Amino acid sequence: MPKQAMYKRGDDNGMWPILKMVTQRLALGVVTLFVVSVLIFSSVEFLPGDIATEILGQAATPETVAQFRKDVGLDKPPVERYFSWLAGIAQGDFGKSLANQRPISELISSRLWNTLFLASMAALIAVPLAVLFGVLAALYRGSFLDRSINVMTLTTISFPEFFVAYILIMIFAVNLGVFPSISNIGPETPFWDRVYRSVLPSLTLTLVVMAHMMRMTRAAIINLLASPYIEMARLKGITRSQIIIKHALPNALAPIINVIALNMAFLVVGVVLVEVVFVYPGLGQLLVDSVAKRDITVVQASSLIFAGTYVLLNLLADVLSILTNPRLLHPR
Repeated sequence: MPKQAMYKRGDDNGMWPILKMVTQRLALGVVTLFVVSVLIFSSVEFLPGDIATEILGQAATPETVAQFRKDVGLDKPPVERYFSWLAGIAQGDFGKSLANQRPISELISSRLWNTLFLASMAALIAVPLAVLFGVLAALYRGSFLDRSINVMTLTTISFPEFFVAYILIMIFAVNLGVFPSISNIGPETPFWDRVYRSVLPSLTLTLVVMAHMMRMTRAAIINLLASPYIEMARLKGITRSQIIIKHALPNALAPIINVIALNMAFLVVGVVLVEVVFVYPGLGQLLVDSVAKRDITVVQASSLIFAGTYVLLNLLADVLSILTNPRLLHPR
């Protein structure tokens, strides 16, 4: 029993720093979201022009505009409206759209699922390819393959998402006619048809984010190749490929997982341009349409969801990095 108690005490002591770190990150995330919510609400509040007039049109009478402002709460002071909006979000109520008076949760639910589907599809392609190319570039460092991969990644990093999207549309939709240029999917779209129509936008996201993950994988492995235990493995006659895959790669997982998680955040948050180019019915397209309509409640809700996703995925990156390398809990 004493021995078991000792092991249990050791496990508790080992888990406590991780739980403490997660709690601190969650608290910091809540504070960050609060600051972001203030910035989002203030930015929309300071937009020029009258929102009620923009929605109702220039032909609306002053009485109609005044009644509309009263119905949607625009006649109240900004501070009161902000805290009312924040209280509703805390209860899971994002309010109603100013443009069509539909519940925002109903508008966002299907759009958010489409965005997550697109991001997941891109991640399933990008992550394995990035790790594979990163390992190959480190394995054959200085070779023609390494230089070719570096040129490819630098090229894709240099191009903005919409440019990559138009190039893919020109090649695969216009010239070859293999994939559609518009990703018109709906709730009744079959799964494989949804996958087929999402190939070009997911390939665009893959080319944009894969470069960062591949270069981090290559750099992390090359940095570890100068370590003493790697030199000892070489002296034992272990092949270079075995050294990288069995010894260097497991110890390089912390920075690799970190950059993968950060790029997953970009896949969810940075899909706005890609969704607009392919007319993909995701949350980014809804955000752009709502900005054009001056539907501020939908803009605020969409922006806050993007910010919350980014904060949560950053927290996930920190936790996974520490689980793969506990030494990060005790930085020197």
